[in-house]
Amino acid sequence: MTVRAEEHIFGKLCSLLSYDPQQPLIFSSGLFLFLFAGFLLLYGRLRSAATARIVYVILFSLYFYYKSSGIYFLLLVFASVSDFWIARAIFRTEGRGARRWLVLLSVLVNLGMLGYFKYTNFLIGIANDLFGEGFLDFRNIFLPVGISFFVFQSMSYTIDIYRGELRPLDRWGDYLFYLSFFPQLVAGPIVRARDFIPQIRRNPIRITREMFGSGVFLILTGLFKKAVISDYISLNFVDRIFDDPLLYSGFECLTGIYAYALQIYCDFSGYSDMAIGIALLLGFRFPKNFDAPYKSATITEFWRRWHISLSSWLRDYLYISLGGNRKGRVRTYLNLMLTMLLGGLWHGAAVRFILWGGLHGLALALHKLWMRAVPGSKALGHQMRWYWRIPGIFLTFNLVCFGWLMFRAESMQTVGLMLRQIFRHFNAAIAPQLFSGYTGVFLLIGLGYLLHLLPGSCDRRARRFVTGLPLAAQVLLATVVVWVVMQVKSSDIQPFIYFQF
Repeated sequence: MTVRAEEHIFGKLCSLLSYDPQQPLIFSSGLFLFLFAGFLLLYGRLRSAATARIVYVILFSLYFYYKSSGIYFLLLVFASVSDFWIARAIFRTEGRGARRWLVLLSVLVNLGMLGYFKYTNFLIGIANDLFGEGFLDFRNIFLPVGISFFVFQSMSYTIDIYRGELRPLDRWGDYLFYLSFFPQLVAGPIVRARDFIPQIRRNPIRITREMFGSGVFLILTGLFKKAVISDYISLNFVDRIFDDPLLYSGFECLTGIYAYALQIYCDFSGYSDMAIGIALLLGFRFPKNFDAPYKSATITEFWRRWHISLSSWLRDYLYISLGGNRKGRVRTYLNLMLTMLLGGLWHGAAVRFILWGGLHGLALALHKLWMRAVPGSKALGHQMRWYWRIPGIFLTFNLVCFGWLMFRAESMQTVGLMLRQIFRHFNAAIAPQLFSGYTGVFLLIGLGYLLHLLPGSCDRRARRFVTGLPLAAQVLLATVVVWVVMQVKSSDIQPFIYFQF
């Protein structure tokens, strides 16, 4: 072997072991697929060795997080040590007051960590706006990928133990396994300890034909959603409009908002599909995180279908803790508003995210008020007659898209520019020219919405079909999907949208 070849191999190895902030490791990258294939080879040999398997998965998970956030993987380790011991102290303490202080300590540690990395820049900006530029020194603090997700998971563990719904783990390694498990680590779903922990030490790990087939199906559909639909319409249409809306008519701006609604759904649900599918291949089951949310006929139904693990977390650990609907109507509406405002702030440290949360909180409160005031009104679409359900879907979808405008825009100034173009310079006559100029984009948008609106039975039949295929046919199908992805995807890796949260 020549010196040059040795240097090339050494360079590749260093690249594999080092963190590159420009190329974080994500599910849709070729590097991850390569590494995961190698990971599975040894994982299969450890099916009956619980402790060795747990250590192996922890090491791969920490490596995966290191390749996503660098040295900040130590924050994950710190959170696991902190809450493991706090949880054990809560369980052993009998006094209610002392238990409250301990669970408060867990919440403060977790929220303090999240607050520093996620909101310091935001608060410095507000202080400088109020008291003059330079009042506080600006610090461009790095936001570790997925910190919002593992912080919420860790808090749910200690809170469940405080509520008496869970016993603490005896082994710190098991808790680190739960918190760091790589399929859901950086963008969810937020997996509850009571659902996941009983699966950790099942021995041997059993992966049925149905689990394997469903895992393959979910990975492939998630990869298609993310790398084909979401990335393509983002790079070739959505980003262009939101970057400079004044260059486009109101019709184009409105179309860009509808395109972004599909983009964020395909991006985030695609990640969730891949996370759930990868977990199935490893013998673990995650809860469903998306359920065709744009079929929702009310805003209440939307939040039962969109990012289910987050909405249920906010309900169980924030809304109910605030009093839920147990303290009268006015307090119920205020609790909904506060929950969604904080949910908006969780998504990002910016006024537009707070307004986005406020919009949804107000809509949820008004819908609850409507159901009280109008006899026979329903919360869910399947409870309605078709002549109520169809306009309900139309109104809910457009309300959600208005929220997505604030979610996607870089600033409230961009929101104002987009709305001005829509209401003052609509120019629908440009439609034929737009569709002919972006034929590929609109074909994918049409395909994405068509697949989304198909009955759930179609998805179940497709999954059963893939599950029933021989292994060789599943490999061939995976090869075809990967080939399509390689033909469509851009040269640069497009991180998942929810990595920024």
